Amino acid sequence: MAELKSKYDCIIIGGGHNGLVTAGYLAKAGHKVAVFEKRGVVGGCAVTEEPFKGYKFSSLSYVNSLFRPEIIKDLKLKNFGFEMLPRSPSSFSPFLNKKYLLLGPDKKMVHDEIAKFSQKDAENYPKYEAMLEDMAAVLEPLMTMVPPNPGNIKFSDITGLGGFLMGNRKKIRSSWPELMRFLTGSATDMLNHWFESEELKVTLATDAVIGANASPSMPGTSYILFHHVMGECEGVRGVWGYMRGGMGGLTQSLAKSCQSLGVDIFTSKGVDKIIVENGKAVGVVAGSDEVRAQIVVSGADPNMTFNKMVDEKDLPESFIQNIRRINYDSAAVKINIALSELPNFNAYPGIQSGPQHRGTIHIAPNMQYIEEAYSDSVAGRPSHNPILECTIPTSIDHTLAPEGHHIMNMFVQYGPYNLKNGKTWDQIKEPFADRCIDILSEYAPNIKKAILHRQVISPLDMERDYNITGGSLFHGRMTLDQMFHMRPVPGYANYRTPIKNLYICGSGAHPGGGVMGTPGLNAAREIQRDH
Repeated sequence: MAELKSKYDCIIIGGGHNGLVTAGYLAKAGHKVAVFEKRGVVGGCAVTEEPFKGYKFSSLSYVNSLFRPEIIKDLKLKNFGFEMLPRSPSSFSPFLNKKYLLLGPDKKMVHDEIAKFSQKDAENYPKYEAMLEDMAAVLEPLMTMVPPNPGNIKFSDITGLGGFLMGNRKKIRSSWPELMRFLTGSATDMLNHWFESEELKVTLATDAVIGANASPSMPGTSYILFHHVMGECEGVRGVWGYMRGGMGGLTQSLAKSCQSLGVDIFTSKGVDKIIVENGKAVGVVAGSDEVRAQIVVSGADPNMTFNKMVDEKDLPESFIQNIRRINYDSAAVKINIALSELPNFNAYPGIQSGPQHRGTIHIAPNMQYIEEAYSDSVAGRPSHNPILECTIPTSIDHTLAPEGHHIMNMFVQYGPYNLKNGKTWDQIKEPFADRCIDILSEYAPNIKKAILHRQVISPLDMERDYNITGGSLFHGRMTLDQMFHMRPVPGYANYRTPIKNLYICGSGAHPGGGVMGTPGLNAAREIQRDH
């Protein structure tokens, strides 16, 4: 570990992927940077850990697509072990009637697969993908821009946004109605417009509720759906891949890049307080150490940053009130399972690694199933019939488990943070995991006898162990009232804060959650403009 100095040019709070991205760019620009991470390993929610000897899991985040290619290039991450493994097929949806649907980058395969359920949908699917491409062409440039503050428009806002609008006026004019539907509408309405088969719609709909306590029929979920199809894997649009070595492969490559640029990284050393003098951030208190810096940047979520690390007297009352209005409701449970053999699906039999094991396995028979699962969450209880999104990265990456064995990641919805049945997550998480395994066994009957170990991470565990409020992986809900110029709060979407020289760079900043690195990239750019 690096030797702690009493003063740095810049201190980064939190060693998640965004914090490391900001650190790397600032160090590359010549700043002396220190990163303080509370946990014993950097990575935040994108981390590989070994809860059972020989089995390495992506503890929370588990697939990658959204991470910005320019960051990979600028910070030379491939020199430090960054390697994505594309998945084909991308997804497998088994059904209880022994039918199944595969989706992926192979266009002929996708056409033939969808045609099993609807010839009309098979013909519409390429048009749907083309529409998504059109939406991406309009919206993606906004991801790396600072959203203007409608309450205080500056000349630079006008020229920046005006240049974007003029440069994209033809695309915006032609796609405006569809764009508005995407930003404000429900995923259900969008999918019903394009498709008729429940099998295809329910497979696509799960992306609209990832990490959100929402059902596909709720306004705003259409954008969440789009957010998850916006990325790429090795240049192929919309394809998600595994990271070699788990998601820690991404953040470890970032950490090594940062260290090569002179960044000091300190793990097991969380920041307790941001020191503010005369309205200016001048350093931090980390355990028994007080470390000074010209610039302080927080990759923690807004609640942790402003309600835990900053004295209330140093912030305007209106800002505090807006910070307290941020909604962190999330409704996901993560279950990590070590397996002696691959699941043997009734719909697609076989325990040798095949197409049914490579992509995301969707367990949700129809749209109504998702709505009913969500209704349990509204009532303050985990879904009796939850949605399961399962991945088996060892079907591609054999370094994660002993030879012949496998690991499975299960991302489960819904599991609300706030329970209303008088019980706690510590009491119910294991019985809830039992229920999830029971459901999976209806599709793959061998799964129970194949389980060697399991780790259940509840929303409460996510908050306690990974320092994310409410277990919100996205650092706050990704609906329109908390996006763009409203993220994290109105008037502060430019990565700056009411305290001079204190910035934010985490997923609570524009453009939001997911392993993108874009908030960290944007924050570094704005910091360099000021310094």
